[in-house]
Amino acid sequence: MNNLARTAIGLAAVGRPAYLNLGRAEVLPDERSVRGMRRVTHAVLDRAYARGVRRVDVAASYGRAEEFLADWLADRGHPDVVVSSKWGYAYVGGWRVDAEVHESKEHSRTRFRTQWDRTRELLGGAVSLYQVHSLTPDSPLFDDRALLSDLAELPDRGVRVGFSTSGPRQAETIRRALAIEVDGRAVFTAVQSTWNPLEPSAGPALAEAHARGALVQLKETLANGRLVLDPPGPLAAEAARLGTGPDAVALAAAYSRPWADVVLLGAASPDQLESNLAGAALPGPADGRGPEADPWGVAEDPVDYWQRRSALAWR
Repeated sequence: MNNLARTAIGLAAVGRPAYLNLGRAEVLPDERSVRGMRRVTHAVLDRAYARGVRRVDVAASYGRAEEFLADWLADRGHPDVVVSSKWGYAYVGGWRVDAEVHESKEHSRTRFRTQWDRTRELLGGAVSLYQVHSLTPDSPLFDDRALLSDLAELPDRGVRVGFSTSGPRQAETIRRALAIEVDGRAVFTAVQSTWNPLEPSAGPALAEAHARGALVQLKETLANGRLVLDPPGPLAAEAARLGTGPDAVALAAAYSRPWADVVLLGAASPDQLESNLAGAALPGPADGRGPEADPWGVAEDPVDYWQRRSALAWR
């Protein structure tokens, strides 16, 4: 499959004034008003569509990303855009860069119903995949049969149900969630997990998910910008050898995973997007491409990786 057809644009970095991606603030306009961020979002979406990308990923907590996307779809009239969204986090930053808290997590039936209603209000039938946002092994969702029953009804309305994962126990979460059934039918048939050369630990579980027919999406493929601004030596050397950016090289590793159906990009400007998309045309590292592979031997301990991620500043 053409790698552009496997690409999704995530709007986490452009739907709100602050986020934790490194290298984001430097490419955004000085004005981070709602109007200003809507313009940025639409510019990124326009460039992605022009380059052949047809998948867009949003979430209820990405500030006004769902609204910005709805405006763009209504204005451009593209009928072939595939939209996924997520519920579970709420945006509470008050459109301030210096907010003390930017989002609040709650995996409850009430939040699901509230956010699903709002998503449908904004995006109508454009959403074909709805996901639990940032599922972890300690989520109350696993024992909430009423919530799981509600989720299990979505496929009957033509909406696939999935979940995203975070934290050092992603593999455990993936395997446990995909085993959940309601009335003999799997609740979840899609998973979106962090995978990049610094944090490839979910690889085996994602390969298993792919083998059983689940849609596998890779997120945070540039480690929230760390692989761009401070790439490890072997990755930087490969980028220099190929005459391209470290982002393209890191993304080529993601595209080369045979069990990855979709690779998400989180560009904050059209230029960043162009740089990222160079990775779609590159070969991946010669590491065997298996689920256990550690491209360039730079993987960090998952606990250390996630502690460092949680320490990144929102700005």
